[in-house]
Amino acid sequence: MTRRIKTERTAAQLLTDFGAPPARKTRTPNGPSTPSERINRPVAPRRGRARRGEGWAPVEAPLTVYQAATHEIGGLFPLLAANGIPAVGARIGYDTLSGGAFYAHPIEWVLRGMCTNPNMVIFGEPGRGKSSTVVAFLLRMMLVGVRTLISGDVKGEYTPLLHALGIQPIGLGRGSRARLNALDLGPLSQHWNTWSVARQRDELDGVLGRWVKLLTALAEAQGYTPTVTDEAVLSQVLRRLVGAADGYTHLCPVTIPDVQRELAAADTTLWETTRFADRRQFLDQLRPITDVLANLIHGPLAGLFDEPTNFELDWAAPIQSMDLSRLRSRGDQAVAVALTCLGSWSSMITDLQDDGEIRIVVRDEVWRQMRLGPKAVQAVDSDLRLSRAEKKIQILVGHKPSDFLSVGNAGSQEVAIAKDLLALCSTRILFGQSTRVADELAEDFALSGKESDVTTGWCMERTGRALWKLENKPGYKVQSVLSRVEKQTFDTNAQLRENPASFGAGGGTDEGPATPGRWS
Repeated sequence: MTRRIKTERTAAQLLTDFGAPPARKTRTPNGPSTPSERINRPVAPRRGRARRGEGWAPVEAPLTVYQAATHEIGGLFPLLAANGIPAVGARIGYDTLSGGAFYAHPIEWVLRGMCTNPNMVIFGEPGRGKSSTVVAFLLRMMLVGVRTLISGDVKGEYTPLLHALGIQPIGLGRGSRARLNALDLGPLSQHWNTWSVARQRDELDGVLGRWVKLLTALAEAQGYTPTVTDEAVLSQVLRRLVGAADGYTHLCPVTIPDVQRELAAADTTLWETTRFADRRQFLDQLRPITDVLANLIHGPLAGLFDEPTNFELDWAAPIQSMDLSRLRSRGDQAVAVALTCLGSWSSMITDLQDDGEIRIVVRDEVWRQMRLGPKAVQAVDSDLRLSRAEKKIQILVGHKPSDFLSVGNAGSQEVAIAKDLLALCSTRILFGQSTRVADELAEDFALSGKESDVTTGWCMERTGRALWKLENKPGYKVQSVLSRVEKQTFDTNAQLRENPASFGAGGGTDEGPATPGRWS
């Protein structure tokens, strides 16, 4: 029975009581043994025999033993408890509860049964360390062979990381020569001749379905709701343009202007195949979708997504980024349309890249894309559902849940899909938030009262603090740790500290060249 100590001792008294090890009994080489010694076995070295099957210790025996009440000894030697997260993947920082290192590898978490999918969603107010933690995660996952594709860097926050690694991001917008065909065939044309006819049919059906969804989403962005007839006609036109009607022998490149011209100058075969009474009926009924595609060709994004792709992604590089920071001057809708095109393109590129490697796809400010309409929300939803099968880690970055849930009216289909979309992200990383936003987090992610208090209190006290929550399991209070070099590289406030005179001299970040590394 443990003796209860009425008065607590000071640290000096504890060191006095337990600091001196007990005196060891000595033995003369030829003298008699003490009564407590056993003489019926050979005497072993004090540290044991240093050979296989024998005990050995770096400290001479006997070991010093301390005894005290738990409330006293805990002050000198805290009793640590493991957090249950395996030490594999990217080392993010430390778990403040246990004091141990905190690692993150969503694929490993799925394989070990800790969660059901590898997708991640990150929320946090500006300045809470959200972006630096994401960039640190990407950099450290490179050490275990995981590559990354930034599917639309709206603010250019990931560009410093690429420059530090000697990689040039692919810039789209003002002053850039880069062009990306939203209907690019990508790896489909490279692997086409190596597939069987059945595999060709399946892969082509998937790509054409993705293209139809993209075009209808772009139509919704301009205020037109496509009909079932529009989708059927678009599917037929795309099949004709890509060459699927000639027995799957060869694939032809397709662009948005090609689709628009095919609709505007419909021949007899097209309107008869799609069961219209005559050509005039076809043109009248398909005029809205035809005009929508024409606006994409001649609107704010003219030349960006309606010409053949003139660059190649270097899949051997640890990271690639599509920088959209130059498009912000063209308005929010232009950025949202660009994110939609990039989302569809990057999904197809990574899906068909048959190298068996795990990849991270970062969708920064994806809520902009989702506000274009139900089709855009469905496109993001379908990509997240396929992440587990396609060995992809999708990372969605936003400020608060309402960014995602404001895609439509309360109770609408798009809001319901958006809620399901958040549920498809098993890993939720919640940085500091205001009390009002914390109530949203508590409702959407079933946070306990203490977890909700963590996001409004503890997380707000220091940059880099976040509540890491895996589905419905208790959250982990994690402090991200950056090295000195990482702090300099990931500094998102660097522009605020620049010399003001440099802006007057044309030294802003939008004026630099953005030449991709490889051109075709």
